[in-house]
Amino acid sequence: MTVFAEPSPTATALLLLGRGSDADSERGVDCPGDLPAPSDPDLVARATAAKKALGDRLFILGHHYQRDEVIQFADVTGDSFKLARDAAARPEAEFIVFCGVHFMAESADILTTPGQRVILPDLAAGCSMADMAVLSQVEQAWELFEAEGIADRVVPVTYMNSSAAIKGFVGRHGGVVCTSSNAKRALTWAFEQGQKVLFLPDQHLGRNTAVLEMGFTLDDCVLYDPHKRDGGLTSEQLAQARMILWRGHCSVHGRFTLDCVNEVRERVPGVNVLVHPECRHEVVTAADYVGSTEYIIKTLDAAPAGSAWAIGTELNLVRRLANRHPDKTVSFLDRTVCYCSTMNRIDLPHLVWALEELVAGRVPNVITVDADTAHFARVALDQMLALPAQ
Repeated sequence: MTVFAEPSPTATALLLLGRGSDADSERGVDCPGDLPAPSDPDLVARATAAKKALGDRLFILGHHYQRDEVIQFADVTGDSFKLARDAAARPEAEFIVFCGVHFMAESADILTTPGQRVILPDLAAGCSMADMAVLSQVEQAWELFEAEGIADRVVPVTYMNSSAAIKGFVGRHGGVVCTSSNAKRALTWAFEQGQKVLFLPDQHLGRNTAVLEMGFTLDDCVLYDPHKRDGGLTSEQLAQARMILWRGHCSVHGRFTLDCVNEVRERVPGVNVLVHPECRHEVVTAADYVGSTEYIIKTLDAAPAGSAWAIGTELNLVRRLANRHPDKTVSFLDRTVCYCSTMNRIDLPHLVWALEELVAGRVPNVITVDADTAHFARVALDQMLALPAQ
């Protein structure tokens, strides 16, 4: 049996269990009501009792990056869009408790019925990547495109990891939502509709898909920075660009570097490097395998016994995969801790609090998307579902 080597702790770990906050990537740090103490020995029993009391009225969704203490209570696990669709497939469930982050709960609210309520156990569970593309900034970028005379040739594509407001913007402007699994299909469709793509909000997924899967060059891509005048781009750059990438990234996957890849290859002979496409371009090009979270899981499941793997994605998932495959050597690509700090704000105390509030007849932390935004976001999501298979 191979023992998983825990990475060294970093400042990121201090955000776990609500200790500390990151004002740049969280929507708030206070949870209404009295949270049980993390040390409460009855937390598991309390969560079990509350879930039993709610019965079929309750459906708990658990994202892959959640802690094990939370995942054990999930009715289904998966990536964000899969979970939102799972919720929509359970119309009899009155309460959808989404153990994920804010944009995921928004997608669930968009796809579920008006009679269902989506609950996020901690409103501080945001997403730094999603927060890097604010609607007012995107509208300002579009006004620039109109002034430059290119707006009618630009098709907006937004990654699932974006707010409902951004998905709504994309739907209003004839664009499409994508996931890390179907980004190539979405971009292929977009370039059939127009000559240029505005890709939101993750620059790395957009660049990696265009260059490594579609034959574009790095020169075909420009980076729009919402914090710079005109995005930091000239009229000539905008006119020549095919991919206009938004300056956004994942705070977890963006931590992995080429040095991480080189170091693990020296340390673990014959290691297979497997990374998520949200990683930097130089990391993805140096890796052996690249794919979505579901791809990562399936690749490990199919790998032969005795093989060695270094995985570049969120630590909770990597640890879970290592425990599930004791016949393989599974390492975390970085030598230091790399949690999704906001995702990890949903811990067992927050879950227990939310469930017990529901049992008491109070519905906490309901995530609601306004009707107009939800309509156009659904347009963009439906366009994704209609993409031709490849």
